[in-house]
Amino acid sequence: MGHKSRVLLVEDMVPLAQMYEAFLADQPYHLNHVETGQEALAVLADSPPDVVLLDLMLPDMDGLSILEHISNEKMSCAVVVITANASLDTVIEAMRLGALDYLVKPFNEERLQVTLQNVVARRQLSQIVATYRNDIDRHNYQGFIGSSLVMQRVYRIIDSAAGSRATVFITGESGTGKEVCAEAIHRQSPRADKPIVALNCSAIPKDLMESEIFGHVKGAFTGAVADREGAALRAAGGTLFLDEICEMDLSLQSKLLRFIQSGNFQRVGSNKTENADIRFVCATNKDPVVEVAEGRFREDLFYRLHVIPVHMPALKDRDDDVLFIADKLLVETAAEEGKAFKAFDERVRAVFESYSWPGNVRQLQNVVRNIVVLNDGEVVDSAMLPPPLDQVGPEFKSEPVLIADTPVSSLLAMPLKTVPDFFPTTADNLRPLEEMERRIIEHAVKLCGGNVPRAASHLGISASTIYRKRNSWDTGLDRSA
Repeated sequence: MGHKSRVLLVEDMVPLAQMYEAFLADQPYHLNHVETGQEALAVLADSPPDVVLLDLMLPDMDGLSILEHISNEKMSCAVVVITANASLDTVIEAMRLGALDYLVKPFNEERLQVTLQNVVARRQLSQIVATYRNDIDRHNYQGFIGSSLVMQRVYRIIDSAAGSRATVFITGESGTGKEVCAEAIHRQSPRADKPIVALNCSAIPKDLMESEIFGHVKGAFTGAVADREGAALRAAGGTLFLDEICEMDLSLQSKLLRFIQSGNFQRVGSNKTENADIRFVCATNKDPVVEVAEGRFREDLFYRLHVIPVHMPALKDRDDDVLFIADKLLVETAAEEGKAFKAFDERVRAVFESYSWPGNVRQLQNVVRNIVVLNDGEVVDSAMLPPPLDQVGPEFKSEPVLIADTPVSSLLAMPLKTVPDFFPTTADNLRPLEEMERRIIEHAVKLCGGNVPRAASHLGISASTIYRKRNSWDTGLDRSA
């Protein structure tokens, strides 16, 4: 048996309510009937239905008040209003407040059934669209910018992991957003109203790191002039984020392991055991498996922390996110700096797509900030690019088109003799697939007069893919040449 939609019927006239119930007796609905507005509000507060059939003339209140309550509380239930007064003003006001449809008394069985079927279908479609926007095709998410498939996967892991107490282990190159990921996990978790405390294990001297985590008592060491709380107590009830965890000294790793296992710790210089309820999130830009293998990171601590792994992808692996991020950063930075910049020209956009971004999103942020601070205008051109981007980029020189205005997609349909020496005509002349791919791409670019974005569009791939491949061929990383 399929899912039955829950319908709340708000109708003070019992004979009419019984007739509507009979109309829907063999339909896929669970029908609940109430006679007053107060009863309806109680049901809405306790268990909001899928659909509300709402009579506008109730003995204790105006039905529009209930509709307004549903709208203000942003309830997901669909509403069909029932009225004996079919005035245009009444219908318009109901629709303004969020009603999806209306029924004018008297109405027959078919009218009620069709109206409900349509409303339920529209509600289900709205939920699908909302799910797609919120869970599948998110361009912005908890501080992240980007809609590439690899980032959608990161978003889904965060959604799934946030509600758990399990430790999250984030890996990725510098500048990929590991701290943003940790903050997103905290904000999505039941601990969001408690603090998140971040410690960078590579930025704190190893002889002070224990005090930073656990705190110390007065006189514990030179300079300890007063008792001090550590990150453990400051993060109690919330999240402790240990960035660059693989930089932690081995002697401290054993104490951290005991703390994670028991929740108990001692301040430096104290014999008193204290306790803190903490959710641990850690991150590193190193390969933790290599660090364990080479004895720099405890294996037992690694397995204790490595419960839910999240890998932050490099910017060069995020498809067209670089342009989406750059556009948003340009608008935000220009507003902060009081500049008029609104867009990048096509040459700059092509450079951004072709560049490998070794510093990832952090480097992109710095480049955009440099451009905005040191230049003026509405459109960013290549003369404004800072090093090393001023030395990078595709060639834009115009080349003769071999077959004028011929769509690249038509190339494979041509007789072999139409494109001499392009496709092998005998088995002995067959070449490796990588080399054939290079030939096709370079020939497509030439057909498009050197316009890489146009060639990419015809080939059904991203322009950044062509730029990366050409760069790898030029540096000898691709052996198809």
